Amino acid sequence: MVVEPANASGLLAQIGAVGRRSITRTLRQRALLIFPMLFPLILFAINGSALSAATKIPGFPPVSYRAFLLAVPFMQGALFIAVTAGIDLARDIESGFFNRLALTPLRGSALLAGQLAGGVVVAVLQSVVYLLVGIAAGVGIASGVGGALVLLVLSILIAFGFAGVGALIALRSGSGEAVQAIFPLLFVTLFLSSSSLPRPLLRVQWFHDVATYNPVSYLIEGMRSLVITGWNGQALAMGFGFALALVIISLTLANIAIKNRLVRT
Repeated sequence: MVVEPANASGLLAQIGAVGRRSITRTLRQRALLIFPMLFPLILFAINGSALSAATKIPGFPPVSYRAFLLAVPFMQGALFIAVTAGIDLARDIESGFFNRLALTPLRGSALLAGQLAGGVVVAVLQSVVYLLVGIAAGVGIASGVGGALVLLVLSILIAFGFAGVGALIALRSGSGEAVQAIFPLLFVTLFLSSSSLPRPLLRVQWFHDVATYNPVSYLIEGMRSLVITGWNGQALAMGFGFALALVIISLTLANIAIKNRLVRT
């Protein structure tokens, strides 16, 4: 990978150079594409059938459980993106690639954005697949074609935010093992949310309180509203608001961490 001086190529050219490398490397790793895409679909198929009786609970939305559950694969895929982006970045740190980049005029922000490009491409691919599988399974999108497009945008934005989380962990630890170790903790946030039932139906008080304060609930509910409700302004505002907050916070902290990693010599 050749990185031209910043004053000649500009920030976008630098991002493009690093991004092409990140995308090519990610697409060559079949395991990073197939397993993170299939695992949420397997759970969707199993839970969509096994938990269908939940629709008989008084107060449950008048839709199939598969329609209610469709937002969850998008969320699970975003959590996998955190690991994908973080491990790739950690490998570059462990291999000494970052040390070599410290000798170039490459900007830290360009390096960070470019490194996340591979994860974003995976997020786009898996989001399209999840949507098509849901439609093929008989799930209707209450908000129509426009809502389906907004659903894709929101899911990709969420995945980008979690990619920033993975990058932050990799930059702070410099270890792929540390990135993998954080994955179970991220998955816990999914289980302690409104992923399986609407929050008003969570009768256990502590579970209801945790789900209410858990930002993942609002990310899921934002996507879910497009599928089962239609255009719900409040749910979408909360979903996009928390997604943007995740992106801003994770990338800001990751940008600070990468400056500490790229020690100029």
